[in-house]
Amino acid sequence: MLTTKKLIREKLSSLYSPNETESLAQLILEHVTGFSRLQIHLHQTDPLPEPKIMQIGEIVNRLLQHEPIQYILGETDFFGLKFSVAPGVLIPRTETEELVGWILSEEKDHCKSLLDIGTGSGCIPISIDKNSKIEQIDGWDISEDALKLARYNAGRNGSKVQFSQQDIFDTAAIPESSKWDVIVSNPPYVLRDEATLMEKNVVDFEPHLALFVPDNDPLVFYRTIAQFATVHLQLHGSLYFEINEKQGEQTSKLLKESDFNEILTRNDLQGKERMIRARRSVIG
Repeated sequence: MLTTKKLIREKLSSLYSPNETESLAQLILEHVTGFSRLQIHLHQTDPLPEPKIMQIGEIVNRLLQHEPIQYILGETDFFGLKFSVAPGVLIPRTETEELVGWILSEEKDHCKSLLDIGTGSGCIPISIDKNSKIEQIDGWDISEDALKLARYNAGRNGSKVQFSQQDIFDTAAIPESSKWDVIVSNPPYVLRDEATLMEKNVVDFEPHLALFVPDNDPLVFYRTIAQFATVHLQLHGSLYFEINEKQGEQTSKLLKESDFNEILTRNDLQGKERMIRARRSVIG
């Protein structure tokens, strides 16, 4: 196994940093062998059978084509849970874990209902459900493929989240009486002209529908969701967004103009302004 790991590192070193290469090699071996990190260490001198070596070679070749490891393996870790992922659904990010952590620290003790708009793999509402006693948690997405995966992830993690197909730009059928204590969304927020600055494994493989917004209206999802929340967020409820690090000031202004208050932005662990929370403690 040591020889195989060395070969993985050698092949991937032309494209990935030493830290990335080491991490990928470990993930590949865990996936192919079914061993934990400790078991791999204990069996490091054991040879791998030829079929597993061939499987590893296929994975390495796909990585050299910039395909994300999460899509290759079909799953990823998020907030201590395992989530299945597939092309067509955005790969959960560490900054989204930070958003989940923020929501839990602020809301889990008194929130009774939560809605996640644009749920994708379901990582946000499922993680919140598994770490709180919130009674009602809903996840919406326009993509039926995403919803199938989200429902699978709910079953995989023993979660009660209810998922529904819903276009946030067409909510006329939602009764005005439907209200939530917390509404959260990680909507598309990347400008098209920012694509050239992004990694190939993101631009070439992840769903553009979940990534990009028109350059001439980068806050279209935030505006639409804020308008929805003015009707469907409980008084004193909270609205949370993951945001483009360059759009924090504009997003705050939009929320203020939509009669939200107690607006607070938060930096991620990289020091980038990536999250915002607003409340409706008065009726505008």
